[in-house]
Amino acid sequence: MTAYTPGSALVSNVEVTATTVQRGDIIQLGGHAFRVRDLFQLPQGAKQLVFESGELLTIHARTRLVAVRMLRRR
Repeated sequence: MTAYTPGSALVSNVEVTATTVQRGDIIQLGGHAFRVRDLFQLPQGAKQLVFESGELLTIHARTRLVAVRMLRRR
């Protein structure tokens, strides 16, 4: 699903893995939305996500999450 937001940004729901997660993705966990501020590569394809709120989440190489991604309009 994609939708337009004010300011000419395109919002899309995407499935992310440790390989495809990006800074700025918004991931909902336990009913709360967290924006990815930074990420670090870990051994065996895992990644540690640092959220803007300071929380950390480590995801395995096969973990699949749904995220909201803002895509700039060209």
